[in-house]
Amino acid sequence: MEFTHSEKSQQLQAAVVRFLDEQVYPAEATYADQVAELRAAGTPFRTPDVMAKLRAEARDRGLWNLFLPDERFGAGLSVLDYAPIAELTGRSAAIAPEAMNCSAPDTGNMELLAMFGTDDQHARWLRPLLDAEIRSCFSMTEPDVASSDATNIATSIDRDGDEYVVTGRKWWTTGAMDPRCGVLIVMGKTDPGGPAHRQQSMILVPLDAPGVKIVRSLPVFGYLDQHGHAEIVFDAVRVPAGNLIGEEGGGFAIAQARLGPGRIHHCMRAIGLAERALDLMCMRAQTRVAFGKPLAD
Repeated sequence: MEFTHSEKSQQLQAAVVRFLDEQVYPAEATYADQVAELRAAGTPFRTPDVMAKLRAEARDRGLWNLFLPDERFGAGLSVLDYAPIAELTGRSAAIAPEAMNCSAPDTGNMELLAMFGTDDQHARWLRPLLDAEIRSCFSMTEPDVASSDATNIATSIDRDGDEYVVTGRKWWTTGAMDPRCGVLIVMGKTDPGGPAHRQQSMILVPLDAPGVKIVRSLPVFGYLDQHGHAEIVFDAVRVPAGNLIGEEGGGFAIAQARLGPGRIHHCMRAIGLAERALDLMCMRAQTRVAFGKPLAD
């Protein structure tokens, strides 16, 4: 089996290394200070100002939307070719992916829209996401059921003429607390009596639609994600029928198409983060002197 990366991927990897060295690592202290200031001001989910400069720099360098294999919208890299790039961005996981418009949950949502969205959905939602004009969130998990098995979700998506009515309660909706978040991708049931994996559908719901209520932010063991994980209630939320993604009953399959690449992105970034931690430990062992010699000795 051939694991050699393409020439394009190798060139982009070198460019990402330069971007990290020249722009991202030097900005980390500023980013941390600005995050602390925002939290002290009671606006923890606002984006630190330094990110705008980094995004502009990444875009100028051609390091933008590299995760999308569809050449109409992204770099056209295969998962194998993108994997080492995701690994590199993990070395500064809080900054580099977002600076390059390659951060979750927008990556998965853009992939989903690129694969299954209509031309109208591309124009209204995908293009602004590709240009980082808005952010998005993904609303699948629910608190009252074992929704790691998505066949258990209970949120309803009912057809009513030219609209769908969305009713339910969602948990850990990633990205919903960010003030720039404009749209949710919601997974619910359009056919509760159908075959187990054909009951679900996915639909686009504007965050400001009547009936959408963000109940609260959900920290994880005290950690507050920069873009937030929200509990959300959908109280008979009406959206146009054209907001359905793909076909009725296709939601489970679409979810797998979305989550599969996303898991690879996350795993590779985690490897990059671990590699940097190991590098820093090695440097520390060589420079820290205790009892008359470096720790490494």
